[in-house]
Amino acid sequence: MSTLTISTIQTSLLWEEKSANLHMLEQKISAIEQKTEIVVLPEMFSTGFSMNPGLLAEKMDGETIQWMQRVSHENSIILAGSVIIEEEGKFFNRLIWMLPNGQYGHYDKRHLFAYAGEDEKYSAGNKRLIASVKGWKINLQVCYDLRFPVWSRNRVFDSAQTDSAQTGHTSTSLSVPEYDLLIYVANWPERRSHAWKTLLCARAIENQCYVVGVNRVGTDGNNIYHSGNSLVIDPLGQVLYHMADDEDVFTITLQKEKLEEVREKFPFWKDADSFNIL
Repeated sequence: MSTLTISTIQTSLLWEEKSANLHMLEQKISAIEQKTEIVVLPEMFSTGFSMNPGLLAEKMDGETIQWMQRVSHENSIILAGSVIIEEEGKFFNRLIWMLPNGQYGHYDKRHLFAYAGEDEKYSAGNKRLIASVKGWKINLQVCYDLRFPVWSRNRVFDSAQTDSAQTGHTSTSLSVPEYDLLIYVANWPERRSHAWKTLLCARAIENQCYVVGVNRVGTDGNNIYHSGNSLVIDPLGQVLYHMADDEDVFTITLQKEKLEEVREKFPFWKDADSFNIL
């Protein structure tokens, strides 16, 4: 069974100081001693959770995307985190999934945080991004998405497998969960940290998957304190890693064998309701 090694970076962010944040994060990434395959950064890692997209937004060929391409290539890692992007006159809180070869996928945050006015400044996405790495399927989401379980629900698909015509028409149908790992990048305030920790565990249990939640620490430009509480959780909801308040870079290797054992021993996913996300 395959493994997947992930590094999480829980850090304070300099308010709306893009170049300084990129320099700081590059130093932290370069200092990772263990061999790692994916590095996960917080939400809006180059600016903090800012409602000034007109001032801070970049195009998809801008400074931060170019930085991600270079750092991903130089360190032979997949790099993930969200940035402020402008496209066709609209602003997006966009999670970038950057590969070492410079190719990337992206996910636009679906649930915009109206409590802070995010819905007034940004446009919502309408498509999930499920990436594939070494046979692992990874669902990528952003912060406030965590509160809406339907959007992250692990659907079950029938995967038809048919032999070639030369060997007849034998076919089988395999029911398989849509993904194996759920990643959230966030700027989640300390005052609601109980919800953050509880919901991350709930997402792992209900979807029978690993969950990684990466949050920032420190006080932002709106004088809102963030306690981090970044977590890695196994498919049974057991916490494998938790760090509150302090900056931390943590590397962990996830075991596909463990995931398959849980799903085989407790095949609750087979009884899940069938539905489509529109």
